[in-house]
Amino acid sequence: MSRHVVVVGAGIVGLASAYYLRRAGFEVTVLERDPEERATTSHGNAGMVVPSHFVPLAAPGVVAQGLRWMADPRSPFYVKPRLRADLLAWGWRFWRAGTTAHVTRSAPLLLALNLASRDAYVELDAELGGGFAFERQGLTMLCATERGLEEEARVAALAAGLGMRAEVLDGREAQAREPGIELAVAGGVHYPEDAHLDPAAFMRVLQRRLAADGVALRFGTRVAGFEATNGRVEGVRVAAGELVRADHVVLAAGSWTGALARPLGLRLPMQPGKGYSLTLERPSQRLRVPSILAEARVAVTRMGERLRVGGTMELAGFDEGANEARVQGIIGSALRYFPGLARAELETAPRWHGFRPCSPDGLPYLGRSPRHANLTVATGHSMMGVSLAPVTGRLVAQLVAGEAPQLDVTALRVDRFG
Repeated sequence: MSRHVVVVGAGIVGLASAYYLRRAGFEVTVLERDPEERATTSHGNAGMVVPSHFVPLAAPGVVAQGLRWMADPRSPFYVKPRLRADLLAWGWRFWRAGTTAHVTRSAPLLLALNLASRDAYVELDAELGGGFAFERQGLTMLCATERGLEEEARVAALAAGLGMRAEVLDGREAQAREPGIELAVAGGVHYPEDAHLDPAAFMRVLQRRLAADGVALRFGTRVAGFEATNGRVEGVRVAAGELVRADHVVLAAGSWTGALARPLGLRLPMQPGKGYSLTLERPSQRLRVPSILAEARVAVTRMGERLRVGGTMELAGFDEGANEARVQGIIGSALRYFPGLARAELETAPRWHGFRPCSPDGLPYLGRSPRHANLTVATGHSMMGVSLAPVTGRLVAQLVAGEAPQLDVTALRVDRFG
């Protein structure tokens, strides 16, 4: 009889884990607190698959830049002032992790994970029959200033040192590659290994396949706790009182994983990093290659005929309110780099926001719990949840099956902060 795995969380990481677990022969149940029709972090993001993002969020100079941005309510970064021990501890760990040594250790792993995930998306596009607008157009870091271009050129040199292609473009070269939209840039860096997709469409396609393959998808089911004895999790207790028994449990609940894991003796420092996006259904100008507006930290992606513009990192806890200043910052940045767009089309575009699970060292949590032999954690992907979902799902399936993972994920161990 096949072993039964319960996956907590039906975000993109949870569903990818369920997919690869089912392929490995497990019986799988997915528990998700939100209804099936939802607009979570996995749905409204920029949909980028980014081998180019091999530098972890915790890196030299990030704290200093963040402090400068704090003075501007429309900047890419904001921390809501509040005296909370978890936020202070997270900030201290983030500052400690922002070293050159940390980047040197982490960059090869993040690159390997993202490349493996990109290749997995190619396979998934064939296996699932497409339907989620997956394209390998690369990504361009667009720079409004010469200083910004110099900084991105240094990152491109690091990429070359890791064996990854990157091409530095001047302003005319960047514009020549984007004939459908007016650019106001000094230049950019193009990474041909990157890709993109429509994340909400991918979620729909993946859910349909999981249901067809016999995975039990239980939406609107809130987890209340766990039953654990003798170093094993016997099952997941849901809010209605039912105990969903499991041979193995996978915690993949995004920003909420830390609170769920705490009663099981796991400390997973995380902060929910709120991000925003706007989706133009029929933009007046057409972008060909997904772009990051480097100085503004805004992502811009073409999804079929639509254009999605998103960004910011707002650390305000689980505050569901939308901060208008953050949205106006995104709009202003888009108009700075793409002056041919009309403010009205950005102002009237549908808006979204969601919480990205941010660890203090910029690396995901992925691995078996040291306290419970049949508990695996997969969370903390920050802004790379979409990018890293397939490889995370594969690694989860390998870990649950007791196999050696395809990549060494020791640096991602779930107990690295105690």
